Amino acid sequence: MRLCVVAALACAALAGPALAQGSKVSSAVELARQAESLKPGQWVWAPQVAPVGPIIVYVDLDRQLATVYRNGLRIGVSTISSGKEGHETPTGVFTILQKDKNHHSSTYNNAPMPYQERLTWDGVALHAGGLPGYPESHGCIHLPYEFSKLLFGVTQMGGTVVIAGRHGEPVTAREAGVLAPFAAGGVAEAHVPLSGGEAYRWTPEASPSGPVSIIISKADQRAVVLRNGVEIGRSHAEIDKDAVSTHVATLAKGADGKAVWLRVGAPGHDDEAGQPIDAATFEKIRAPKAFLDQVAQVMTVGTTVLVTASPVGADNSGARLTVLSAVKGDQVTP
Repeated sequence: MRLCVVAALACAALAGPALAQGSKVSSAVELARQAESLKPGQWVWAPQVAPVGPIIVYVDLDRQLATVYRNGLRIGVSTISSGKEGHETPTGVFTILQKDKNHHSSTYNNAPMPYQERLTWDGVALHAGGLPGYPESHGCIHLPYEFSKLLFGVTQMGGTVVIAGRHGEPVTAREAGVLAPFAAGGVAEAHVPLSGGEAYRWTPEASPSGPVSIIISKADQRAVVLRNGVEIGRSHAEIDKDAVSTHVATLAKGADGKAVWLRVGAPGHDDEAGQPIDAATFEKIRAPKAFLDQVAQVMTVGTTVLVTASPVGADNSGARLTVLSAVKGDQVTP
């Protein structure tokens, strides 16, 4: 259902059942590899990929997509509707200033704005709203209702939200990938590739502590290790390219007290949940022994491994972002 361009009708639509915008269930996690194929209202949510760690939300106005990263790995992607002409959503690096799951607009006839996460004091927020497939809001970022609810549950006050691009203009925003394009605080993440003579790189001092996530890319034949959202290792890693499915595993403690790898039931792979992984499976991944030895030393219960067909190489760098300073006020527009 499309919200009318006329503000009064828009508010009336928001006040009714139209709040249940978008799919009620997550799409298969593979769909996140082709995020631009998502139809209005579709979304993917796979928090099992990185159960803990810092959250960054990246909103791409060019592609009308929001991507959620935890511990440096993508755990969600959703279609959005941003500000229409005359009410454009500003770009920049923002922090979450306020959270209110039952917020109502003080400007548009008390229109409900469920799961509101305020980004500026003068009128920009993330919240559930209409998703017609193009920018239609009054400056806020509309999300599918169920997705906004899930996002609200994992974000914290002061969390980082990066908004980039301008819908309708040539694409300049850095494309979201499996690895977060931004580090904590919204600083651009370099993700420096291995040089011609490097078999692997290991820099644990870049992030001395925190949760560990490992990503293995079939496309790039690379393994990347992240700790607390920061890359601490990267290596060549040969793996069968034929299989294209995404798989997630987590290191758990078995009934006998010993560590065991268990498959995680990400969307589209629900039947894998809780299934143990044979140690021989990891022998199919060929990487420098010295690198694997280093990785083994940082793995603890809760470490996750993501095997994906997506590349981890750098995307187009895009344009620099301007950090915006909020102007205090008391209104948030839908």
